[in-house]
Amino acid sequence: MKKKIIDLSEKEKMVTLDALYTAAGTVRGRGAMKSFLRDLLTESERVMLGRRIIIARMILSGCTYEDISTRLGVGMDTISKVNYWLSGQFPGLKKAVQVLDKEIIRRERDTSFGTFGALKKKYPLHFLLFNIADEVNVFKNTSQLKKKRK
Repeated sequence: MKKKIIDLSEKEKMVTLDALYTAAGTVRGRGAMKSFLRDLLTESERVMLGRRIIIARMILSGCTYEDISTRLGVGMDTISKVNYWLSGQFPGLKKAVQVLDKEIIRRERDTSFGTFGALKKKYPLHFLLFNIADEVNVFKNTSQLKKKRK
């Protein structure tokens, strides 16, 4: 039989949430977290959580409620709720979004097509000889450093 949250005692809620937080805290790495959330949540729940994070990013970047509502097709109540969470009541969301922004910038920098290194990463077989040459140079530099230390 399904149990509603209002039917749970405070102790049952605490034990249940502690199990969730502890399980989530043990997951390390993006791939493991992806598997954990995919196994735990429905696709709809994952998408809704992701959209809340996108709303938070947009609020922190200065977008208006109207702009967010138009671009994402969400209601003003949802945007207000996320803004409330960001306003200091729930500092975990704000911190997570700030770290997320840094990670997105890092990924964009690493995969930008404006650099030769990015192309080499994206198409390693096309640049096989360059990659081998890079490996040899790293090996040579390491050997030279060892000789200098002796």
